[in-house]
Amino acid sequence: MLSDKLQMFQNRLTKVYKHRSKQAKRMGISCYRLYDKDLPEFPVSIDVYDTRVCVSEYKAKHNLTEEEHLDWLEGTVDIIADVLQMDEELIYTKERRRKSNRQAQYQKTAEEKEFFEVQENGLKFLVNLSDYLDTGLFLDHRTTRKMVMEEAKDKKVLNLFAYTGSFSVYAAAGGAEEVVTVDLSNTYIDWAKKNFEANFFIDHKKYKFVVADVKQYLETLTPNTFDIVVMDPPTFSNSKKMKDFLDIQLDHVELINQTLKAMKPGAVLYFSNNARKFELHESEIQASVIKDITKATTPFDFEGKLQRWCWRMIR
Repeated sequence: MLSDKLQMFQNRLTKVYKHRSKQAKRMGISCYRLYDKDLPEFPVSIDVYDTRVCVSEYKAKHNLTEEEHLDWLEGTVDIIADVLQMDEELIYTKERRRKSNRQAQYQKTAEEKEFFEVQENGLKFLVNLSDYLDTGLFLDHRTTRKMVMEEAKDKKVLNLFAYTGSFSVYAAAGGAEEVVTVDLSNTYIDWAKKNFEANFFIDHKKYKFVVADVKQYLETLTPNTFDIVVMDPPTFSNSKKMKDFLDIQLDHVELINQTLKAMKPGAVLYFSNNARKFELHESEIQASVIKDITKATTPFDFEGKLQRWCWRMIR
């Protein structure tokens, strides 16, 4: 027999799953957020990735012993398996700690590498739920990616802080003339290349991949080159490979203005970040139009829970 708290979680998850799975199916979506810390006693997010599920536990002062915490986590996974009618082996758990230094966001959590393929809007992406803290596909940018695809035809597209290149894949699918994908990590650039290959985008003249510190890379660009730029930087980074550290609140004006110089007049920049208390210094940004599109780019499964910002800027 379930405890009162577990019964409460089961009731909540059953209700949410019935509603959200129908929405996802109606929209042709197989990767979506199911649950996001809805109940204080269950501070987890639950993301569905096709036939698998990722459960991220947010570190909280739960006042449980190690044994009690393990029992709680096992009970949580049991209920997820029961409600979604799936094998527990397909449910992956990981712990997320809130840190001022966001480098931990990209650190490996295991040695084995387990990739599988999912689809979003007819495109294929490699996802890994076991070896890295993040999965390879940020679900909250689903709508923004589609916007880029719809604007990309015959355009030169630059994707900065590209992670695994999902925006780049969408741009290629939209018929972009050229797509340049830039990230500091060899691991993620290799991952981005595999995402391109999975979708049979293999023209090396059109699709370019650059391992570089974005701050330094921007200084090398020819002015008036790109039609669309996507920039989704981390809140903070101090990688040993970087010349300097990055603090998005302190550095965003310089980053954006440098990026605008590399863009053609009338070109579009999609700028986003997930710094909780971020404030855009709009008066210092050299764009002709700045529009907050956070709400417009919030997918159905993140309404009321989204913790990132997004702007559409025109040079």
